[in-house]
Amino acid sequence: MAEAHQAVAFQFTITPEGIDLQLSYQALNQIYLSGVRSWKKRVSRMRNSVIKGVYPASPSSWLFVVIAILATMYMRSDPSMGLIAKIQQVCGLGYGQTMVSALVFSTLLWLSLILTLRFCLKLLLSYHRWMFEQHGRVSTTTKVWVVRLLSGRKPLLYSYQTSLPHLPVPAIKDTLTRYLESVRPLLTGPEFERMSELANQFESTLGNRLQRYLKLKALWATNYVSDWWEEYIYLRSRSPIMVNSNYYGMDFLYVTPTAVQAARAGNTITALLLYRRKVNREELKPTRVPGTVIPLCAAQCERMFNTTRTPGDETDVLQHWQDSEFVAVYHRGRFFRLWVYRAGRLLCPREIEFQIQRILDDPSPPQPGEDKLGALTAGDRIPWSQMRKQYFSSGVNKRSLDAIERAAFFVTLDDEEQGMKGDDPAGNLDRYAKSLLHGKCYDRWFDKSFSIVIYKNGKNGLNAEHSWADAPTVAHLWEYTLATDAFQLGYTEDGHCKGEVDRSLPHPQRLLWDIPTETQVTSSLAVATALADNVDCHVFPFREFGKGRIKKLRISPDAFIQISLQLAYYRDRGGFCLTYEASMTRLFREGRTETVRSCSNESCAFVKAMNTQLTLICQGAEQCRRLFRLAAEKHQNLYRLAMTGAGIDRHLFCLYVVSKYLGVDSPFLKEVLSEPWRLSTSQTPIQQMELFDLKNHPDFISLGGGFGPVADDGYGVSYIIVGEDMINFHVSSKYSCSDTDSHRFGVQISQALQDILALLTPETKTASSNSKGPAQTQSKKLL
Repeated sequence: MAEAHQAVAFQFTITPEGIDLQLSYQALNQIYLSGVRSWKKRVSRMRNSVIKGVYPASPSSWLFVVIAILATMYMRSDPSMGLIAKIQQVCGLGYGQTMVSALVFSTLLWLSLILTLRFCLKLLLSYHRWMFEQHGRVSTTTKVWVVRLLSGRKPLLYSYQTSLPHLPVPAIKDTLTRYLESVRPLLTGPEFERMSELANQFESTLGNRLQRYLKLKALWATNYVSDWWEEYIYLRSRSPIMVNSNYYGMDFLYVTPTAVQAARAGNTITALLLYRRKVNREELKPTRVPGTVIPLCAAQCERMFNTTRTPGDETDVLQHWQDSEFVAVYHRGRFFRLWVYRAGRLLCPREIEFQIQRILDDPSPPQPGEDKLGALTAGDRIPWSQMRKQYFSSGVNKRSLDAIERAAFFVTLDDEEQGMKGDDPAGNLDRYAKSLLHGKCYDRWFDKSFSIVIYKNGKNGLNAEHSWADAPTVAHLWEYTLATDAFQLGYTEDGHCKGEVDRSLPHPQRLLWDIPTETQVTSSLAVATALADNVDCHVFPFREFGKGRIKKLRISPDAFIQISLQLAYYRDRGGFCLTYEASMTRLFREGRTETVRSCSNESCAFVKAMNTQLTLICQGAEQCRRLFRLAAEKHQNLYRLAMTGAGIDRHLFCLYVVSKYLGVDSPFLKEVLSEPWRLSTSQTPIQQMELFDLKNHPDFISLGGGFGPVADDGYGVSYIIVGEDMINFHVSSKYSCSDTDSHRFGVQISQALQDILALLTPETKTASSNSKGPAQTQSKKLL
């Protein structure tokens, strides 16, 4: 085999005359070029470390300081006020070596200036009052602050990391007050009195003791929440991560750039590796708060590639490798290692397509036990941990498992067709979502940081593991991938990747396995299949209006949607529930998420008003509009508090962890942490609109992504606001609960959105005015 000969640098034979050594110069040249690439990366890392280490100054500013000091000394002036002479004396330098002393003083002065600048930058980034100011009424302090922040140098990806402030620990009294306010609309009078007594008792006894330990951690640790959140919420969970934790991202809604499966894989893999190159070189611009110059923490990018979650009996571990020159590929029960670099050069898209086509054309059958091996990552974690130690800790199984876990990412070449196609586009979208969320339960590797799925008809998608990062980080990667695939790399007229092919490329390498028959893959597959079959997914594009109409009403689109979800849930279930909306805390170093409790007293008051006879008269409609604006303002304030470190749930969670370490029980914390989130919601923001030219290419609209339901009797809702006139929704629930139905709830969401718009714009008829039913009739009477 040609690839076998190229895998070694030399070969030798024993002859009567001695050893006959035959060098393979081609292989040696590849080793040399690969080494050059490795050293280039090391030099790049060192250079970037220096640049971001002195940010917001620049390395060249050292030379400016040195020249300035020497110039003043030449003019017979001592800018050091005697310190240069002191350095000469301490270091034992002669009077003829004044230049060396001046260089030492200049360097120390330069470092002091850098520390001062970084301290000032940290103070600037700790200022969050701008977020609470009304639109169009910006204070002078904020204006001066923004100008100062804009005047910095062009930063690298991680330039702001050490200047970001640490997440503050809220006052325990404030957290408890906000908590009681959040549960007030969900409890009866006696229940609220009981919860208030528990909270007061907690504050006066155990709470302050736990708070002291938490403040001590906040002084010592970079972030007092993130490490515990990663460990206890994700890595210590022993239930399947498929559906329960992993989430998915979809392709374009209307467009599939090519119908050639291998070609789509070629461009997708290339785009992902180009993104990895930008991350490694820190060429990506730091992510910022949308519409502002405020940087967000970029720490989650560090483990994006070459990362795997490995199972353990008590807790899993995230393993990250610095680099990987291959990806792992699954097709029809076989696993392959595909090298994407040759002699230090990234293969072009056409070459990767050529290699993928080789895998698709490979007729070899799966080895015994290989085809459903991925089910181990889909089932419970303890059986997977035990089997990994028993059967995959040595020999050929370990080598093959290492190839998958060390790969840059995982690729599934799916033999199904997906997307909005055929005579049932709505049903096909739902099946597309379910396929990305869990597939066949054995044709994804759910432990990888993310897996790419390429379908037979050229559609693609992504499944991401949750512990290493949150959805906005993966969404940023996926936006770049889709845009680069469609607009930068492109395809030929016949749907193939562009570029030339080196047909001497070694074949993709089959991974070998020796799996005993007693390996219990079937038990993990049974658990995963039962979980997957229970998930009800519904995806629907809402096209009646988008953020353009909402913003004209001077209302936050997110607040509008969240209140609509409250109205939809009330109509669907006849009551209110604890609602989770994910907010970020990446204004702080190593920040991840915080919870916005969207079900508030104000939103409940509005929803109740919308569903009473008061809305049948104009006066009632005006009252509803007033209540809606109060609810929207309240939601925006809750969101701002969560973003600026004054949320409720992460603080209570950390207090609970401290109590467990101290071995003390708190009835209050135990009850709070056991409350079910029956409505779990999340917005997927579009962060790089400049990559998508929706004006000239309006069909290239992202579908966003979604996740499974958090509670067995609840809903999971993800939404993405696309352009000015469209919102895509992803709804999930479980078939096992007779009270939930994803399609029914989707209809309620759509109707709630239209009803609220009709309320706020009574002079404008919406689609709801032409529909029938109780809610629709109510909308008519509002008009």
